[in-house]
Amino acid sequence: MVDVCIIGSGAGAGPIAYELSNAGFDVVVLEKGKNYTEQDFNKDELGVCRRDMFTPKLEDEFHIINEVQDDGSVKRYDGREYGWSFWNGSMVGGSSNLMSGYFHRLKPNDFKLKTVYGEIEGSNVVDWPISYEDMEPYYAKVEQVVGVSGKVVNHSFQEPRSTANFPYPELQTNGVTRWFDKACEALGYDVMPTPRAILSYDALSRKGCFYSNFCGSYGCASGAKGSSRAALLQKCKAKVITDAFVYRLESDAKRVTKAYYKTRLGVPHVIEAKIFVVAAQAIESSRLLLNSKNKFFPNGLANSSGEVGKNLIFSAGGSGSGRFVFEKLTQEQQRELMQVGVFFNRSLQDWYEYDKDGKKTKGGTIDFLFEHQNIIPRVMREVYDDNGELLWGDDLAKKVQKRLTTSRVLTFEVFNDWLPTDKCFVSIDKEAKDKYGMPVGVINLYGHPQDLKVGEHLAKKAVKILEELGCEEIDYSISSSPPPNLVAGGCRFGNDARTSVLDKNCKAHDLQNLYVTDASFMPTGGSVPYTWTIYANSFRVANVIKKALEV
Repeated sequence: MVDVCIIGSGAGAGPIAYELSNAGFDVVVLEKGKNYTEQDFNKDELGVCRRDMFTPKLEDEFHIINEVQDDGSVKRYDGREYGWSFWNGSMVGGSSNLMSGYFHRLKPNDFKLKTVYGEIEGSNVVDWPISYEDMEPYYAKVEQVVGVSGKVVNHSFQEPRSTANFPYPELQTNGVTRWFDKACEALGYDVMPTPRAILSYDALSRKGCFYSNFCGSYGCASGAKGSSRAALLQKCKAKVITDAFVYRLESDAKRVTKAYYKTRLGVPHVIEAKIFVVAAQAIESSRLLLNSKNKFFPNGLANSSGEVGKNLIFSAGGSGSGRFVFEKLTQEQQRELMQVGVFFNRSLQDWYEYDKDGKKTKGGTIDFLFEHQNIIPRVMREVYDDNGELLWGDDLAKKVQKRLTTSRVLTFEVFNDWLPTDKCFVSIDKEAKDKYGMPVGVINLYGHPQDLKVGEHLAKKAVKILEELGCEEIDYSISSSPPPNLVAGGCRFGNDARTSVLDKNCKAHDLQNLYVTDASFMPTGGSVPYTWTIYANSFRVANVIKKALEV
C-alpha cells in the first residue's frame, strides 16, 4: 500500500506529487498517456494539428455531446462521427504541456461573485468557500516553483500581491508592442505585459525560452514552459506509471480502498493507497466518479448530493484579429513587424468589472498575441480569392507569398465567465463504451446568454485598439463554443455537503480519503485562463494532505 495514489498528472496533480513525495511520502501517479521529454517535442504541424499526436484516437475514446439548441431542443452528437474532441494532452503533465502559458491570477471578487454582483437568472453562481487571501501565498509559490515571468504594473484591477514583482523578467517582445502601448494610451486604456509561465532565462534546472513562437498546442523543446511534467514531476520522487487508464475506484462507506486501471492492451492492475487524489481533467474526473458507483454510493462515488458532474463550465468569450500591411508602414516599421519568435504579450483588464444599465457587471480579460506560427492555418486563410473562388497553382502561390512576407496578423482572445447552469453538466452514456469497455462521458452543453453579452462588450473594446493601430480586415467571433482546453467544474467545492461535492480543502464530503484537485473544484471560473489557479490550489491542498498523513 502506498501513501498517496494520484489519478492524472496535469496541473492539479503535479503539485501534490511534488510536495508529498519530496516530503518523504510514497506517492504513485497513474497516467493514461505516454511520458515525453523535451527531446520528443518538435514543431510538427501535421502531427499536432491534423493527426492528434498527443490525444487519443476518437474511434477508441470519445464523448457523446448533447448541445442545447436556440429553440431549446437538444441535439446529440457522437464525437467519433463529428470529429468533436474534448481531449487535450493525454501524456505525463497533461494539457499543461500544450498550454500557451498565459498566467493571470483570479481577482478577490472572483471568489465572491454572488455577493458582489448578485444572482443572475438561470445561473448557479455561488461564492467560493475560500478567499483570495487564502490562495495568494500559493499563487506566489507557483511563481517561484513553476516559474512565471512578467512585470507587475499598476492598473485599476491589479490584485493584491505579497511580492512586488515576478521572479523572472518579462520575455522579449516584438517592437510592435510600442505601437500598441501608444494606441492604448491614446484610448485611455491601461495595458500590461502578459505574465507567462515561461522562463525568460535558464533557471530551475531548465532552459530559458528558445523563442520559436510555437507555445500553444505544442510541447516545449527547451523546458522553459512550466508544465507539470517539466517543472514538478521531473523534479520529485513520485513514481509515475504510464499507460494506466483508471476505470474504477472501489470504496466502502467511508474510504476509497483501491484504484483499478488497465493498460492500452487491456491488462488489468490494482493499487491500494491511504489517500486517493483524482486529477484527470474536469470531464474525466466526473466520469470516473460516476462510473465508480457501488452499493454505498449507488449514484456515483462521493455523490450523495447528486452534484457530481453538475455545473460544468468552460471559458466564455472568443477571439478576433486584424492585419498589419506593409503599404501603411515605414521601412523601419516593416522590419519591426516581421521580427520572428519574440512575443507580443499584451493584456488588458480595464473591463474586468464595468457598469451596465446602472448595475455592476463582471467583465473579463483580453490577451493580444501574434497569429500562431503554425503555417497550416496561415495558408488556409488565403486559399480563396476576393470573390470566394478557390485559388490554385501560381495564383495561390503568389497570394500566399505576398501575405506571409508583407503583412502580419495580430489576434486577441477574450476570457470571461462561463456561468454555471443546470443545463451544462457531465453524465455517462447508457450504451456507448470506449475501448476499455467503460461507459463514455456525456457532455451536456449550454452557454448562458450573459456570457455572450459580456464577450461582445470586451471584443468591441479590443476592436477599437486594432482600429487605432490601423489594422485592416478586422473581425471577431464571440460564441458559446466550448474550448476543450479550458474546462472546469463538475465537483464544485463548498461548505454545504448538500449542494457541493468537496469541502473547502477539496476532500469529498462523503469520503475520508478522496480529494479532487484538477479544475473540477471550481464553482465559477473567473475571467482568466485556469491553469495558475489550478496549480495554486493544488499546492494548497498538498499542505492539507501532508498534515493528514502526518497524524
